[in-house]
This record gives sequence, C-alpha cells and structure tokens, in this order.
Amino acid sequence: MAIPTPNIQSWPLGGVDANGRMSWAKNDLSIRESLLNILLTRPGERLQRADFGAGLLSFIHQPNNETTRNLIASVVRKSIQLWENRIVVERVDVSPSPTHLADVHINIRYRMKHLNQLEDLGLTLNLGTAR
Repeated sequence: MAIPTPNIQSWPLGGVDANGRMSWAKNDLSIRESLLNILLTRPGERLQRADFGAGLLSFIHQPNNETTRNLIASVVRKSIQLWENRIVVERVDVSPSPTHLADVHINIRYRMKHLNQLEDLGLTLNLGTAR
C-alpha cells in the first residue's frame, strides 16, 4: 500500500494543534516519518551520526535487476532494524514496476511493538535507468 508523501517539513513536529501548542507526530505517523527519514538519509550525511541512514538514493542509476532489488531489500531491512526499535520488520519486498522500467516498488511490512499491529509502508524509487 503506497502512502501519500508526508509533510517532511513537519518532522519531528506534527505542527501546531488547535490550542496553539506544538504537537508531535504520534504512533504510526511518527513511525512512518522515521522510516522515511532512515531510508532517504545517506550514511555520512549526519554530523555525529555518520552511520545513520539507508541511503536508498545511492541506488539511482543502478540497473533494475534482481541483484539490485535484493540489495535494496537487504539495506532497507538492516537499516530499519538498526535505527527504528519501535517496530519489528516482518517483510521487505522490492519488485519492478510493470509499467515503468526504471521504477522499483518497495513494500515494508512491519509490526508496531506497542500495539502488536501489522502495518505497511510502500514507496516507489526511480532508479533512473531502464537497463
């Protein structure tokens, strides 16, 4: 299931509530924002945390083949397990798009530990090549 792109500018704050107080993203929204932050941050990009992030964008210009998709799935799984301890990753599927040769669909099925409920996060990555 693909989700709409969240307002990245709101991270980590969820905005201002009706009473004028700052609000934090909660539960699944907080986890989804955290996952996107992990997946889109390149290792070395953050000061004081050089190993943070999955660096999914480093796969751009790689061929859309089984090897690349397996590498993406492995990096996603390992990075989330390392940096997001509020969930358990059940499955990461990376599949080619049937309509766009350069796109891969990434679906992450995870279980929120505090609610013991399954959720999905889906996103599409354009590899920028149709090899």
